[in-house]
Amino acid sequence: MDQQKTDLSKFNNDWYDHGGSMLKLMLWQVVSGLCFINHFSFFNAPKIFLLKLFGANVGKGVVIKQAVRIKYPWLLKIGDNAWIGEKVWIENHACVDIGNNCCISQGAMLLCGNHDYKRATFDLITQPIILEEGVWVGAHAVVCPGTTCKSHSVLTVNSVASGTLEPYCIYRGNPAQKVRTRSIS
Repeated sequence: MDQQKTDLSKFNNDWYDHGGSMLKLMLWQVVSGLCFINHFSFFNAPKIFLLKLFGANVGKGVVIKQAVRIKYPWLLKIGDNAWIGEKVWIENHACVDIGNNCCISQGAMLLCGNHDYKRATFDLITQPIILEEGVWVGAHAVVCPGTTCKSHSVLTVNSVASGTLEPYCIYRGNPAQKVRTRSIS
């Protein structure tokens, strides 16, 4: 059997358009490093202002903690009263839509891009992520490309979600499996 091999020298994602000019991307890298990624960025209002300046759609009452990484703010929508915890990484090669009253806990990752391991050229694959109202993504959890977390679903600590999480259900593990129903009093 003749096995194909990965050849990263042939990787080419020229087709991919992140939606910003090179100047915009470079400016964002500087602003992100100074105001978002570092651990001394305590003040929330300037971060919200900068996200909006770079094209993010940000609702009222949003809280963004220290050391947060956001790849492309112009591909980000955050609803009202959402919380984004310390060291959250939003690797949004596609649109990320975070609904009202969502909580993304410390160290969680929203990952919109991956590579096609079936192709020798290891092509980039991108898909959006949708977190509907009231979703809670636990600390160090990973939300994979193309995932939709329905209303008030929970992804617990260190879990990995792909596909669709049903509304008002709690998911745990890798891959995340439904373990119980969420009841809110």
